[in-house]
Amino acid sequence: MTYSPVAPAAPTPDRARALAQHERALEAIERAYADLPSGRQVRLAKSTSNLFRARSRNTSTGLDVSAFHGLIELDPGSETETPTARVGGMTTYEELVDLLLPHGFVPLVVPQLRTITIGGAVTGLGIEASSFRNGLPHESVREMRILTGAGTVVTARPDGEHAELFRTFPNSYGSLGYALDLVIELERAVPYVHLRHVRFASVDELVQAIGTVVAEQRWDQERVDFVDGVVFSATECYLSLGRWSDDLEGRIRPSDYTGRQVFYRSIQQRRTDVLTAHDYLWRWDTDWFWCSRAFGAQHPLVRRLWPKRLLRSDVYWKIVAFEQGHGVMAAIDRRRHRPARERVIQDVEIPLERASEFLSWFLREVPIEPIWLCPIRLRAQPAAGQGRQPTPAATAEVGAAATDEPPWPLYPMRHGEPYVNVGFWSTVAIEPGGTDGDVNRRIEHEVTSVGGHKSLYSDAYYDLATFSALYGDTAYRPVKHQYDPEGRLPSLYEKAVQAR
Repeated sequence: MTYSPVAPAAPTPDRARALAQHERALEAIERAYADLPSGRQVRLAKSTSNLFRARSRNTSTGLDVSAFHGLIELDPGSETETPTARVGGMTTYEELVDLLLPHGFVPLVVPQLRTITIGGAVTGLGIEASSFRNGLPHESVREMRILTGAGTVVTARPDGEHAELFRTFPNSYGSLGYALDLVIELERAVPYVHLRHVRFASVDELVQAIGTVVAEQRWDQERVDFVDGVVFSATECYLSLGRWSDDLEGRIRPSDYTGRQVFYRSIQQRRTDVLTAHDYLWRWDTDWFWCSRAFGAQHPLVRRLWPKRLLRSDVYWKIVAFEQGHGVMAAIDRRRHRPARERVIQDVEIPLERASEFLSWFLREVPIEPIWLCPIRLRAQPAAGQGRQPTPAATAEVGAAATDEPPWPLYPMRHGEPYVNVGFWSTVAIEPGGTDGDVNRRIEHEVTSVGGHKSLYSDAYYDLATFSALYGDTAYRPVKHQYDPEGRLPSLYEKAVQAR
């Protein structure tokens, strides 16, 4: 198997037409925004989402941005220049991978679920097993064209007139505007990813190993390009260490976890493995990590009957959305006199030095397993003599270092400090005398106490003062006022906590 890198983009008639069509769409979106009813808040008009907040009833009006879709331009770079692509903000990572991978490229970070859009990953947060060396998706962005709440399209870069919008856009969740297109850096890919699943007998040993891998990008004298982990219990913990490879290295064929086999179970069963690059990127999507078991999709009989094309996270998400809207299983549980259940679906970033403390607390206090771990470190400034342009993250970090401020103020991870994303997605019984949200509030308190932050794609329970202190309100407020002076877009607190 080989990939076919493209030559530098030539000004062909088809490409010229596509660019002209995109420019017309940029002009048209401002008119469409101006035509929306005044006095009503604006949201994107789309039928799908990867958020897990139960949205309250509202009178907002929808804006169609479906024209901002697909791969607009591809620059393959050179030995000294980083490859880049201009991409429509509504492009899903599944579509983007399908367009880029045959040419030997992938985004620097490909979030785990196929239908996450690149605009969504940048205005929210996205992580994956390359985040320990490539950071977060917004750190690979060189520029964005953003439709602001004021109804104008601006080009935001790390420096220049709209630099503050560029810095505060990540984790703003559409409260400042919508990314219509983005120029992102790419990574050169090869056909396969080889895996090693390394078991540890305690959380302390696991966290210590994460520190070694993050610092050295090696384990047991072998290069590591990808790392994530699964904690099945306090005494059964794994790191999955991956590296790019040009061939199967003696294997007959790569493993296939898009059908009857379940990837997360293979971590317990196999010490080594190999997947195609494509299947590695979507290894978690087939079973929504392990959450497909809630729908019976991992039962051998059900697995045989469940169409392979429907083993996807967006299918499970629709099932969850149906249950949220109709409460079928909740009604059955009530008739069977089972306790009501609280949804605990969260991803939190914990400083590595406090990760063992947090994980031990979680395993002791919250009855959820397994737990996903993913190391993260903000991207560093390129070393002298590397011969490539400074990344947007590096530019932002230089300015942040000079002012002792986080480079991305709405999610204030500190430059130079390693973190571990901890993901847990399930429900827990509401205890007698308790209320829905009790466990989530306890988790929020513990995350804050160890110096961490939680992602805002799911339920949040903070009061306004606490939320403002944790999520960069000092930087956010002036940018919100400048780019959305009439409040046409819900604020970050309204979206993340009040679910408006």
